[in-house]
Amino acid sequence: MVDLNNLLVCRNLLKYKEELTSNSMESTSKMIAKAEELGLSGNVICEYLLYLLTHEPNLVSATVELNGGKIGASLKDFFITDIINLWSLFNDESNSVLVGYKPTKPINHTRLKLSADPTSMADSLIDYYRRYGCGEIADYCAFRWSGKLIGIKHFEDIHLSDLIGYDHQKLQLTGNTEAFVEGKPANNVLLVGARGTGKSSSVKALANEYFSKGLRLLQITKPQLKNLPEIMETLRSYASKRFVIFLDDLSFEESDPEYKYLKSAIEGGVEARPDNVLIYATSNRRHLIRETWRDRVDGQDELYRDDSINETISLSDRFGLIIYYYSPSQAEYLEIIRHMLKKQNIELDDEQLRVEGLRWEMTHSGRNGRTAQQFVTNYLGQRIS
Repeated sequence: MVDLNNLLVCRNLLKYKEELTSNSMESTSKMIAKAEELGLSGNVICEYLLYLLTHEPNLVSATVELNGGKIGASLKDFFITDIINLWSLFNDESNSVLVGYKPTKPINHTRLKLSADPTSMADSLIDYYRRYGCGEIADYCAFRWSGKLIGIKHFEDIHLSDLIGYDHQKLQLTGNTEAFVEGKPANNVLLVGARGTGKSSSVKALANEYFSKGLRLLQITKPQLKNLPEIMETLRSYASKRFVIFLDDLSFEESDPEYKYLKSAIEGGVEARPDNVLIYATSNRRHLIRETWRDRVDGQDELYRDDSINETISLSDRFGLIIYYYSPSQAEYLEIIRHMLKKQNIELDDEQLRVEGLRWEMTHSGRNGRTAQQFVTNYLGQRIS
C-alpha cells in the first residue's frame, strides 16, 4: 500500500489520498465519476494520478515556472524519490472496476503516458512543465482577464494556413513571434488595415501555431488597460511562458485616458515590461487616436500645435513593427471563398464561383475575408436541406 505521507515535494496529493488508495465502494464510485467528468480511459487510477501531477501545482512545477524552466539537482532528486514512492500506485490494478475503463467521452488531458521507470517519468513531467506549465496554463492557449488568468475553453481553432494571401504580412508576423518564443529580441506589433482582412485572425492563429513552444494569448479590453501593471506582474511569474497581450480593434478618442496607460506599459513606465510579454494590437487607424482636420488647423486653442500632433501619434510609434493589411484583389477574394468551401469538401467551377461570389460582394460590405466567410456560411446554410 502506498503511503502518500512519505511524499516530499508533491504533498498536495495528500488531499486525494482516499480516492487514490482506497478500494471501498465509496472511493470507487468517486473514481468512476472522475473518469466520466475528466474523460479518463484505461487504468483510471494511473490516469487520474497523471492528471493531478499535471494540473495540481507542486514545488517542482512552481520552481520550473518561476525560473524559466530550470530546476536544481537536489530538488530533481527529491522529485524522483516521490515518483518512486508513487510507482506502485501508477501500476495498481487491484480494483478491476477501474482497469480498462471506457468513458463516454475520452479526453487526453496530459499529452503524457506512463514511462518505463520512475526516473524517466520524472523527466517527462519536468519536460511537460517546461513546455506547457501546470494546470490551466497547460490546458489553454488563450486567456481573458478577470483579476486573474481565465482560460478560454472554446477558443477558435484557426491556423495561419487557413488565411489566404497576405504572405508578406504573415512572414513579418511569424518572424517576430518566432524570435519572441525563442527568447530573442522582438517588437510589439500593430496590425493596421481595412476591416475584415484577417488582422485579428492572424493573431489568434499564432496562439494555436506556437502553443507547444510556450506561447499564450491574453486578450484584454480597452477599459482593462488601467490594470496593465497588475497584469504584467502576474505574467512575469510565468517565466517559462511567453505571452502576447492582444488588443483587438483598438482606437481611442483624444479624451480617453486609457491610451496613456498603454503608452506607459509599452515603453516609458517606471517598471520595465517583463521580458516574456509583448503587446499585439489591431486597428483600422494608423495612429490609433482619432484626429480631425481641426487638429491640423493653425490658430486652434492649443498653443503649441506640433506638441499636440506629436502626442497624437506617439502611441503608434511605440509599436516597433507595424504591419499593413490591404483589401484583397478580386482574384484573392475568390480564392479565399474557394479555400473555405474546399475545407467543407465543396468545389465550384470557376464561372459559378465568380458569379455568385461577386454578386454577394456587391450586396454586402465590400471585398474582404469577412465577406467571403459570410458568403460561405450562407452557401452552406442554403445547400443543407
